[in-house]
Amino acid sequence: MVTGGPPPLGSILVVEDDPTVCDVVTRYLERDGFSVTAVGDGEAALASAEQDVPDLMILDIMLPRLDGFEVCRRIRAKGPVPIIMLTARGEESDRIMGLDLGADDYISKPFSPRELVARVKSVLRRAALTGVSSQPVITTLVAGELELRPRSREVLRGNEILGVTAREFELLQFLMSNPGVVFSREQLLEEVWGFVSGDTSTVTVHVRRLREKIEPDPAMPTWIKTVWGIGYRFDR
Repeated sequence: MVTGGPPPLGSILVVEDDPTVCDVVTRYLERDGFSVTAVGDGEAALASAEQDVPDLMILDIMLPRLDGFEVCRRIRAKGPVPIIMLTARGEESDRIMGLDLGADDYISKPFSPRELVARVKSVLRRAALTGVSSQPVITTLVAGELELRPRSREVLRGNEILGVTAREFELLQFLMSNPGVVFSREQLLEEVWGFVSGDTSTVTVHVRRLREKIEPDPAMPTWIKTVWGIGYRFDR
């Protein structure tokens, strides 16, 4: 734990059962000014988050007692704590499942501790923003019966408040703020996630999840349209 000096940049809960990996991650985060709590299993992660909600969680998938997927599911059911998932296998199915459960990002082992710290800062920056465009929109955005309220960070369809994650909200707000404009997956990854490069399946998964929540018929979307071979656009 960082003591003395300026206040910490944020509190990070590291959930990792490999002592070596846990120690390296903790040291790099603390060196950059974060306050770190580290635990080694899923049950301990839930207990720690219940006692003191972290600003961000770094969550390994393969954990004793309770795996990372279940931990992510339970944390997400309680609130929008940003989560970066770690996977040793690097399999696409692991990444997609983690994103489906609401994880904000993932990184495959072995990884660069410096890259992980950069990802942490990026996710925290995105979580702190009220908008994702260069000129944040603070007025309500409306498209038919779909309504996005930036001030309260709510998305409604008709009178129903939809349960979207922080990242889904940011993606939808960016698209609604730029109606009719086609964005590639790479552009959305940079604009919404803040990554200059990365796996664009992250964008694909979040678009699918958003459609399932906002579209009357996700198979025939009204608002988020696929432009084949390019990316996506939002139609009002």
